[in-house]
Amino acid sequence: VVAHYHNGYLDLWMPNAGPHVRAKALSNLLKIPLNRVRVRRIAIGGAFGGRSEVQPADFAAALLSIKTGRPVKLVLSREENATSTRQVHDMVATIKTGVKRDGTIVAKEFKVIYDGGAYSSTGPIATSIPYYVYEETYRFPNVRYDGYRVFTNKGIRGMYGCHGRAFLAGNEVQLDMIAEELGIDPVEIRLKNGLRAGEETATRSKIISSGFHEAVERAAERSSFKEKRGKLPKGRGIGMGCVAIMCGFPMGFRSGSSCYVKLNDDGQATIVTGVVDNGQGNESMMVQIASEVLGIPVEEINLVNADTEVTNLDPGAYSQAAAFVGGNAVRLACEDARRQILSFASDKLGVPAEELELRDRMVISKRDPSKAIPIRHVVREAFFAGRPIMGVGAYMPKIDFGREWVKNPYGQMAGTFSFGASVAEVRVDEETGLVRIERFVAAHDCGNPINPMAVEGQMEGSVAQAGVATVMEECLWHEGFLLNPDLLEYKVPLACDMPQIEPIIVRSPVPEGPFGAREGGLTIRMNAHSAVATALYNALGVPLRELPATPDRVLEAIEKGKGGER
Repeated sequence: VVAHYHNGYLDLWMPNAGPHVRAKALSNLLKIPLNRVRVRRIAIGGAFGGRSEVQPADFAAALLSIKTGRPVKLVLSREENATSTRQVHDMVATIKTGVKRDGTIVAKEFKVIYDGGAYSSTGPIATSIPYYVYEETYRFPNVRYDGYRVFTNKGIRGMYGCHGRAFLAGNEVQLDMIAEELGIDPVEIRLKNGLRAGEETATRSKIISSGFHEAVERAAERSSFKEKRGKLPKGRGIGMGCVAIMCGFPMGFRSGSSCYVKLNDDGQATIVTGVVDNGQGNESMMVQIASEVLGIPVEEINLVNADTEVTNLDPGAYSQAAAFVGGNAVRLACEDARRQILSFASDKLGVPAEELELRDRMVISKRDPSKAIPIRHVVREAFFAGRPIMGVGAYMPKIDFGREWVKNPYGQMAGTFSFGASVAEVRVDEETGLVRIERFVAAHDCGNPINPMAVEGQMEGSVAQAGVATVMEECLWHEGFLLNPDLLEYKVPLACDMPQIEPIIVRSPVPEGPFGAREGGLTIRMNAHSAVATALYNALGVPLRELPATPDRVLEAIEKGKGGER
């Protein structure tokens, strides 16, 4: 973090997911008018939810600059970063499921206790989202969910990876246990209970469009799930994990976005938006949308974002809202500019605006291509005519703003949801307890992807971050001290740990999405944990009741299995 307080103004540069959110929090904390706080995002590392909140380092750097009157740069050590920034919530979950003999889920009951660390942070959100993600996946008419977030002498727990991957893994493993008890194929029980387009969740969110069933079927087919399940050699297993996830939500943060685009006299365009890119590909996504609408090559579109001084109010990149919400705002702004261009060109060419199109930097008649004019000429002449081409767009999804986390958890949570199914194959060394993930097939319904290559990259990264991490990543605490605060002791996946990854994009266009698009990537990060957990259950014949699947826990599960325990 770099902070510079001068002449009553506070400038900050920091990696973050929402500059306007940070500026508001710092303005409140430091009693500085909001118009005198400027926050700029710098591109250092990803966010994954953990950079959505104001951090202690932000406040400390700002306060030191105010007190000293000098610029202050604060760089955290690896240990400081591990203990003072947001971590994922540890949790203990008790899950009960009521089913009919044909595998139909009729009731769910959950009790989940979350380790919140020393401060509140995003407590109600973190406690609620794991359940909401699960209810968006499967149909169950009766449910009771009790979530508790407790204070402990540990680092602050906050938003990270949409919360609750272990909770989802427990549900998916239990679903496999139920299928086994009833003699039903694990794929079939998921297809039977998966929500379809037009249905509502238990808290009354309507599923607008869904490729869930196609994702399950394609993941099962590509991985040869049914052919391999129960037929692999000893110590080998295959498992499936499924999930749905909201694209934005109305509680806490408002879910809208706005954008404006201006055309320069050389025919190039500049997009100004508050949407942030921390490595997800949001910037290229927005530029591609603008290029498609305006008929201008992507290399001739400039982007200004992540700066509170020049961009519109925007929550930033959070809750998978960038493509569906931010992308829609960009589309609408560019369509506004497009209408202005066509209107002015119509007068110049003597052709009705509806018979014109933008293509290859030109305004061209659809019926008579000889009638054409360069976009740059239209922009310049429009300016001198007092009609500068500037488009404005704002998008607010159709959600229920009266919905709250606890008091009123009913109504439309998000404008759309993404769906995914993943299959993992694992090999377990029964002598050492070491687990090797050998193959991972991930099928993801992200609507109509704007940049398929970027989506596949996000899917592969999700497998690395969540799937492979299921067998190694863990923060070890003892009496308030973190025992593995650096990368010597805290194990992260390396290239040699990666399985063969096979991404599958399922196309289920969203009517309201920008060109039919919605979130791409996080869905796989949420179900990768589950796929590995169910594969381990298949390999061991006994469920792992604690994750990550470290060698000691695997060996303990093997011993329990030998003793007939479940």
